[in-house]
Amino acid sequence: MNYYIGIDLGTSAVKMLLTDGNGKIVKTVTKEYPLYFPKPNWSEQNPEDWWTAVCNGINELTCGLDKAEIKGIGVGGQMHGLVMLDENDRVLRPAILWNDTRTGKETDYLNSVIGKEKFQQLTGNIAFAGFTAPKILWVKENEPENFSKCRKICLPKDYINYRLTGVFATDVSDASGTLYFDVENRKWSEEMLEIIGIDKNYLPTVFESYEVIGKTNTLGLDCDVVAGAGDNAAAAVGTNTVGEGQCNISLGTSGTVFIPTVNYVKTANPALHSFCHANGKYHLMGCILSAASCNKWLNEVVFESDYSISADSDSDLYFLPYLSGERCPHNDGDVKGAFIGLTHATKREDMQRSVFEGVSFAIKDCIELCPEKITKATVCGGGTKSKAWMQILSDILGIELSVIDNEGPAYGGALLAAGIKREPQIKYSVLPNKALAEIYAKKYKKYKMLYPALKDFYKED
Repeated sequence: MNYYIGIDLGTSAVKMLLTDGNGKIVKTVTKEYPLYFPKPNWSEQNPEDWWTAVCNGINELTCGLDKAEIKGIGVGGQMHGLVMLDENDRVLRPAILWNDTRTGKETDYLNSVIGKEKFQQLTGNIAFAGFTAPKILWVKENEPENFSKCRKICLPKDYINYRLTGVFATDVSDASGTLYFDVENRKWSEEMLEIIGIDKNYLPTVFESYEVIGKTNTLGLDCDVVAGAGDNAAAAVGTNTVGEGQCNISLGTSGTVFIPTVNYVKTANPALHSFCHANGKYHLMGCILSAASCNKWLNEVVFESDYSISADSDSDLYFLPYLSGERCPHNDGDVKGAFIGLTHATKREDMQRSVFEGVSFAIKDCIELCPEKITKATVCGGGTKSKAWMQILSDILGIELSVIDNEGPAYGGALLAAGIKREPQIKYSVLPNKALAEIYAKKYKKYKMLYPALKDFYKED
């Protein structure tokens, strides 16, 4: 029997699974690691924590197996994170993560001084605080000693692949989110590297996601490792969102709307990302920085217990899900989350529902920017555990949703390693309630008034 390992290097944990050669999931393992917020708007992790968790997870995943039967590994992972290594391959500083928004100054400089039009021409995208290029500029300005010692720059999942194989590699989908990658031509942008002042020799070799980068001989394994993919492209492979006319919504720590395209698309609205897909094609993506993490915050931090609701009622309470600032469509690292409409009559159920609604409205913000009308979508991620939330999301978007029965990125990684495609198992589907959809359409109009009304409140004097 041949087996394949899929790895999802997430923000709060690494999720790993073992499949057979036909894509059937045999075993799953999850290993958590710390997330650090040393200052407001900062979000960091220690790459050594990732590696320790991956090693422990692989050992648990393969326990009792003949490791000679493990034939491949594919890693999907959190995008945009900055990992810097010195000449001895030692980590120079904690990784700056995708949801870190300290780079407002650098992002404004890139978009305003260098210019959004130039970035779209060179990379297909504009600068966002979460992207890798502004992080490099921040380190260059604020930690010159670390910058001077840097000899390798990579993304989170690429650090794991480097430790597994000794090959310094990345893939086109993950590289697309750096802002120094030429998405249309699937290569590093020489002009962008000159603008941000980094040596191309410090960057990994670029592969397609399904290409083998090398072999691993660690942890008792001797198998191929493919380049892997950014978490959303990997999830799209896991949910088989690979053809035009499809859409996958992911409700993990962040939330994304993922739309495959055959050809490169220069988006009319720069709030949408134009990236390479893991299948050799391209995709459009809208991203909100806080999705299921909003629900986790409400229940674990505020209420300190889990809570469930029904989906068939409504209130006048609104929630803005900007707990880490916001990317799409506002590109605003300063904005904060908010409940609006609290009264003495507000109940816990109202707050829970408004969180589900607020995240769903933010997803709708992304859907509204898509060049083609979305009529149905698959959904994956931790948010799918709540059927009430899925009904609310369907009502707000006005489309049919199919909830997928797998851990999207990890499963996609395993499929990339195995070199196969597989139709996903659907746990259940949800159709919009017409009456509630009409109510939510009116509520969405009011929701859209809130960000413009509050955005200046959070700006520094």
